[in-house]
Amino acid sequence: MKRMIIFCMLFFCSTMMLTAASPRTLKYKQIKKIIEDLQTMVKDKDAELLHTPENFVEGCLSTAVTCFKKGAQKLQPASSQDKGAFHKAIRIVSRLTYRDSGEHCESYETKTCESYEKKSPKEFLKSFENLMQMVSKVHSSWMLFDILQIITDILSLHPY
Repeated sequence: MKRMIIFCMLFFCSTMMLTAASPRTLKYKQIKKIIEDLQTMVKDKDAELLHTPENFVEGCLSTAVTCFKKGAQKLQPASSQDKGAFHKAIRIVSRLTYRDSGEHCESYETKTCESYEKKSPKEFLKSFENLMQMVSKVHSSWMLFDILQIITDILSLHPY
């Protein structure tokens, strides 16, 4: 009976923790939204093509994030856009930090940013948005894994 009560309490607490997004997850979602906004602000015609990472590998996303941060510096605002808002968005995206385990980077790690195909600024931003969605999901799944690990550890300590 005690074990069931402890399990129910842990389940309730972990559910509450999952519904409250971590600050890091919120930051990733904010950056994803900024990238969406940039798609309407960016100069796409007669603009420089940018090296665009694709086919992201979980566990090796930091390499792609670095390439996108470098590429974002080359984006130009459309002539009709507020340059201040555009540059503020670029500054926020440039401050993005992401680290992963790097366990699955054997072949991926050797790629330089310049080895990726060049694409238009809007395609570049769409791919960046997809990466941020994946980063957010990976971060959330690791939070769930950590919570389940804690529950397992606690239950193994109390063998009623």
